[in-house]
Amino acid sequence: MKLLVIGSGGREHAVVDALAQSSKVTKIFAAPGNGGMAEQAELVPIPADDVDGLATFALNQRIELTFVGPELPLSKGVVDVFRKHGLAVVGPVAGQARLESSKTFAKQFFKINNIPTAEFVECSTPVEAYGAIENGKYPIVVKADGLAAGKGVVIAESAAEARNAIQQFMEAKTLGPAGSKLIIEEFLQGEEASFHVFADGTEFQPVVAAQDHKRRFDGDKGPNTGGMGAYSTDTILSAQETEAVIDHIIKPTLEAAKSYSGILYAGLMLTPDGPKLLEYNARFGDPEAQVILSRLKTSLLDVLVDIVEHRLFSRKLQWRPGAAATVVLVASGYPAKVESGQEVFGLDEAKRIEGVKVYHAGTRFEGGKIFTAGGRVLNVTGRGATLAEALERAYFVAQMIEFEGKDYRRDIGKKGLAKQK
Repeated sequence: MKLLVIGSGGREHAVVDALAQSSKVTKIFAAPGNGGMAEQAELVPIPADDVDGLATFALNQRIELTFVGPELPLSKGVVDVFRKHGLAVVGPVAGQARLESSKTFAKQFFKINNIPTAEFVECSTPVEAYGAIENGKYPIVVKADGLAAGKGVVIAESAAEARNAIQQFMEAKTLGPAGSKLIIEEFLQGEEASFHVFADGTEFQPVVAAQDHKRRFDGDKGPNTGGMGAYSTDTILSAQETEAVIDHIIKPTLEAAKSYSGILYAGLMLTPDGPKLLEYNARFGDPEAQVILSRLKTSLLDVLVDIVEHRLFSRKLQWRPGAAATVVLVASGYPAKVESGQEVFGLDEAKRIEGVKVYHAGTRFEGGKIFTAGGRVLNVTGRGATLAEALERAYFVAQMIEFEGKDYRRDIGKKGLAKQK
């Protein structure tokens, strides 16, 4: 089969790598791809949000299946356009992707369908937003309505921090149009978890749970990022919590969002009152995809074909036991503006380490060398019989790889290790 993977991050590299394992695959294209994907896919210089350009390419190349990685092309209707041309594609249509692309739409959806979530207020103007935090109980959460690459959420510890977030998002417009509306939300106490499902428009199959690490620095300090690391074990959610998520969050959502197809990712808070839904993403999380796909034993290609052919129920997904962990190597200054173009060393040595894969997120390949090309540069993913073993492998390679300004969190999976003890 000839495949197209849309996107350029670590998530898409992990998808390309998983698809490349299938003997049914004859060719993979990645648009626009990155330096690491070039080993398994032909890079196509079409931006991920150039919906019409991607469809034209898929038609000309007779692509048999397309996987959409990032949220932006989904929100712009790439799936609608591909389907209009009769092209097989995995992902929700634009109307369904609003569960991610508009926080106000999503929160109203949760409310109407009695899905457990945090109390919230919608704000369309700075005056409304400043009024909403006037008598707030802190910490409080300030969320941009639109897509903001994981940077549109501020957990404000004080009124001053909340006011600053409102000023930045709505008045300084640091997130562009994404911050034109805000959600002011109660802060939920508990531990976060990422719960994904595959859906084919009728049936769904749950995926192993993961935990992301959004904050920039150790101890969950600093600003939110696109994700500094993740891990996956079978102990993140109890059987009772898993049942509650499926019965009270996933099932009501898929019943209301009729014919939802692709991947649905529920960002959860495990509160003393049970799991509550923080937000939905209409695609794989990043870096959660890296740990989830490391544990997926069933062929990813077979799963994606099942989705487009509406027969997910026909196959029982198989998962590798144990654990997987990802450590994200970032450029100095991330998530603020970073300097790119630093040469990366140690990648060949890293390939020789058993149980570890290095997925490229922000890199470019030039003259036989790899250079940094973004804030999140590499995702070092280790797999092991235990979480401790997976983390040990990932951190060993994280230390081995070098580029100027390299940084990473040293406490990925710490909560998981504590829970297991």
